[in-house]
Amino acid sequence: MKVLVTGANGLLATNTIVALLSRGYQVKGLIRDTKKFLLPQQNSLELVVGDITDAKSLDRALADCDYIIHCAATTDQNLLHYDDYHRINVTGTENIIQAALKHQVKKIVYVGTANTFGYGTLPAPGNESLPAKPPFTKAWYAKSKLEGQYRALAMADKIAVTIVSPTFMIGPYDGKPSSGTIIRMGYAKKLVFYPPGGKNFVNVEDAANGVTNALEKGKNGEAYLLAGDNLTYRQFFEKLNEQTSQRTILIPIPALVLLAAGYIGDFFRALGLKTPLSSTNMKILCVKNFYSNQKAQQELDITFQPIENGICKAITWFKAHQMLRH
Repeated sequence: MKVLVTGANGLLATNTIVALLSRGYQVKGLIRDTKKFLLPQQNSLELVVGDITDAKSLDRALADCDYIIHCAATTDQNLLHYDDYHRINVTGTENIIQAALKHQVKKIVYVGTANTFGYGTLPAPGNESLPAKPPFTKAWYAKSKLEGQYRALAMADKIAVTIVSPTFMIGPYDGKPSSGTIIRMGYAKKLVFYPPGGKNFVNVEDAANGVTNALEKGKNGEAYLLAGDNLTYRQFFEKLNEQTSQRTILIPIPALVLLAAGYIGDFFRALGLKTPLSSTNMKILCVKNFYSNQKAQQELDITFQPIENGICKAITWFKAHQMLRH
């Protein structure tokens, strides 16, 4: 069986390709720049240059493919207009669906994000039945991923569609880096300033196994949260300290300081200046968006590792690629 993986150089996509190859799949990786691909060449892996916004390149990529795992998305927090997210995360998804129908693909696994579902508390974490909650309802990335998710599910009567929604992923092959930036922020630092909120952290290798299991076991029209450990930011940095035997001093940032910075960011963005600072993004840092992985464990047969494993593997990979500084 041959699987097309879009956004093949991303953190989750790369780990998913590793998981697919280990199970004997033939894999095509759709990528815009082959120089950015992180894995060595191998017989069961073919790279195809293309873009999900280019329907013709999808036609070429999908030739002889049985399945699609759609990982490609823009997560850039600097974009100034919703249309910039919509073009890739929504229209790009529509292009994938139409190409899949044309080539009679058997199944699409759409990679969403956990924040399209409502978060909860530590005693009662969020799950797949809860609608998105503020401040994520105003976050353009989450909004665009939810819209793309709706477009995919709307076609579930014509093609099998399963949604997987990972939380904040930690682990190897984070070449940008993306979510692994949080490790670089805390590694070998004397002082680390942390926000008052928290989130769910998942080992990216577990998320990749979840994606692959969703291909094999995921039900049509269903969504699965790929979630690991619910932690405050302070707890995450404490675990980083434990794994690295460092004695970083952790200093909390008051919510009012973050919110003030967010409104300053809104002002600059209104002037057309790109910045990740915004009132929405700062509000996100102040909430504890916790999630349950119960459904994925039961229906996708996944065992989730402690996040310490992901932290250690991420550090090892970053060191091997000279991406950590003492």
